[in-house]
Amino acid sequence: MIEFQDVSKIYPNGTQALNRVNLRVEDGEFVFIVGASGAGKSTFLKLITCEERPTEGEIIVGEQKLSELRRGEVPYLRRMMGMVFQDFRLINKMTVYENVAFAMHVVGASSREIRRRVPYILGLVNLQDKARCHPRELSGGEQQRVGLARALVNNPKLLIADEPTGNVDPALSFEIVDLLSEINKRGTTVLMVTHEHSLVKKFRRRVVEIRSGSVVADSCTWEVAR
Repeated sequence: MIEFQDVSKIYPNGTQALNRVNLRVEDGEFVFIVGASGAGKSTFLKLITCEERPTEGEIIVGEQKLSELRRGEVPYLRRMMGMVFQDFRLINKMTVYENVAFAMHVVGASSREIRRRVPYILGLVNLQDKARCHPRELSGGEQQRVGLARALVNNPKLLIADEPTGNVDPALSFEIVDLLSEINKRGTTVLMVTHEHSLVKKFRRRVVEIRSGSVVADSCTWEVAR
C-alpha cells in the first residue's frame, strides 16, 4: 500500500513540484500515472523511493511512514521495490544473465539462489535464449525486457516503471505492458508513468493524472487520459 497525505514538494530553487497531493494505492493495483512533462510525475516516484523527501505531508509505503525512516534504512525499503527505466540502465560489459544476477548479488543472495532464480525470471520475460548475450546485441525491446527481469528477480512487492516504453517501437510497447499486466496478476503492485495514451486506452486500468503538481483526475477508466 502507498499513501500520500497532503504531500507537497518544493525544490530549493522555489519550484513547487507537488502541491498537497492525497492519493492511496492498494496492494495489487495497477496504476498508470499520466501528465505532461514537468507535471510532477518524476517527483512523485522519487518521493516513494526516498530519492527526495517531501517538504510537507506524510508518505506511507507498506506500513512504513517515510518521515520516520533513517537514511541507513532506505536501502532496505528499496529492496521491496523493482525499478524499470526508460533508458534501460544495463551494464554493457555484463551478459544478460549477469545483469539480472547482479541485482541479487547486491542484496546478498546466495549463489545457489541466483542459479535457481535468474533462469526462471529470464523465462518469464522470454529471454532464456539470450542469457549469454550482451546488451549491445539485443533490440530495444529485448533490452527493456532485461531491465524488467532485473527489476523482478528479487520478487518485489512494488514495481515502479518510469516511461518503460519510451525507447521501444509502438508494437513493443504493448508487449511490455502485457508483461507488466501478467506480473500484476501474480500480486505485484505496479505504478507506471507514461505519455502513451494508446496504452492507457487499451489496458483500461486505474489512471491518475497529475497537472502542475496536483492530482486533477483519478479514474478507473481511460477517459481521463484522452
